[in-house]
Amino acid sequence: MAFSDWGIDRINKGYHAADILEQCLKLEEAGIDYWMTFLNGVAGRSHSHEHAVNSAKIFSQCKPMLVGTGGLTLFPGTPLLEEAQRGEFDPLSEKEMLEELKTFVENLTCDCSFITHHTVAANLTGPAFLRRKDRIVAALDHAIGSGDMDRLAAVRRNKRTL
Repeated sequence: MAFSDWGIDRINKGYHAADILEQCLKLEEAGIDYWMTFLNGVAGRSHSHEHAVNSAKIFSQCKPMLVGTGGLTLFPGTPLLEEAQRGEFDPLSEKEMLEELKTFVENLTCDCSFITHHTVAANLTGPAFLRRKDRIVAALDHAIGSGDMDRLAAVRRNKRTL
């Protein structure tokens, strides 16, 4: 099983990477625009790099009009938070979330609009992803190197809903 399938199974999506590719191709053949979302952090620390690289590979084989990203927030009462509390899931720190997002962006090759809901990344959103990719990576590098991770963690902790 490819890591992408491991990650998809991990969060009980009910389909696999091959299904994504098949369905997106059908949408493209029918002339229907679609968007895709990368859930930053969902694979945990132990599979972060593979999650970012393999997700970008799947996305890059498609032609989404928009790629969105959002950072995982563990809400009370959710199975993933309970797993983290039992030591069965190793959530990423804010810095690790940014590093994973950067890895995803570096490996994404489809041209699309790009939108992210990460706590630090509102200025990364816009059209023409490939033309802006270097600036997005540079902004993520800056945030990784000098961002206030405690403030970012507090923003995430204080979220009550998506």
